[in-house]
Amino acid sequence: MSQTDIRVGGAPAPPTPGQASRPWWTSRRRDQLAGYLFIAPQLLGSLLFVFLPLGLVVWYSLHEWNVLAGTFDFVGADNYTALADDPNLGSVLRATGLFSVGLVVFNLALALLLAVLLNQKLRGTIVFRTIFFSPVVVSLVAWTIVWGFLLQDNGGVNGLLDTIGVDGPNWLRGEGSAMLSVIVVQVFKNVGLNMVLFLAALQGVPAELYEAAEVDGASRMRQFWRITVPLISPTILLTSIITVVGSLQVFAQIAVLTQGGPGTSTTVLVYYLYQQAFQFHHFGYGATLSILLFGIVLALTVLQWQMRKRWVFHES
Repeated sequence: MSQTDIRVGGAPAPPTPGQASRPWWTSRRRDQLAGYLFIAPQLLGSLLFVFLPLGLVVWYSLHEWNVLAGTFDFVGADNYTALADDPNLGSVLRATGLFSVGLVVFNLALALLLAVLLNQKLRGTIVFRTIFFSPVVVSLVAWTIVWGFLLQDNGGVNGLLDTIGVDGPNWLRGEGSAMLSVIVVQVFKNVGLNMVLFLAALQGVPAELYEAAEVDGASRMRQFWRITVPLISPTILLTSIITVVGSLQVFAQIAVLTQGGPGTSTTVLVYYLYQQAFQFHHFGYGATLSILLFGIVLALTVLQWQMRKRWVFHES
């Protein structure tokens, strides 16, 4: 054994002047650099458009920023104290919860029903699939404006009801009908997306399971609850998370249809945030409301993700 092969303390001895050293720029380092370069755009975008704005929102919530007066004063936890004492916060959270629950229930139920019907291989399913999905690609503001005209006291909906002898209410000005109208408009806008997701999941269920269930004498309803729902439960989880998060971020529909009225019956949290920050110029308090919204969205998402272990197929 040569002297250069002797190891001291487990480390290789330094090479002799005549021995070639190992190159630093190895293929492993090249692969590592390529990986970092591939994730760099996503990482940079997350830092600039997610984490940095989130940090700035927390910073703004500790200040009172008056744009008109040009002042930016540190107030500490005063905005959070004002949030706890806000007399309108209860009604805002109730309106937000009512809208979210109504949207999630009606949207998922209608989307699953349409997907089941379109999965029957009947004639004209492609046409109906296009009709139900077309509102998804329509501009949200344009869709809402059209529905605003239809839901007026002398609009198209009441005109249609009048032909069958029904005197329709002023949908956007009633305490209960205003929230129902906003929910229905939003359900029809996005039900096509969840319908397509459910339809793709239904087409992935093996037909052999239904054939075996029919041999065993299981009814269609029992097949649906015992075979279909468990096997498409991952898609149900995905659509529920998307729909819940989207329901908590609704703004354009409220701004165009009801402006939060009548009273505060349709003033959801995002619209209340907009009012405080951009109408009343309470930017610090608006930032505090946005942190509350972030906490609610995060908590509901984590809760749904943890519940998947109980009812999502193949989860343990």
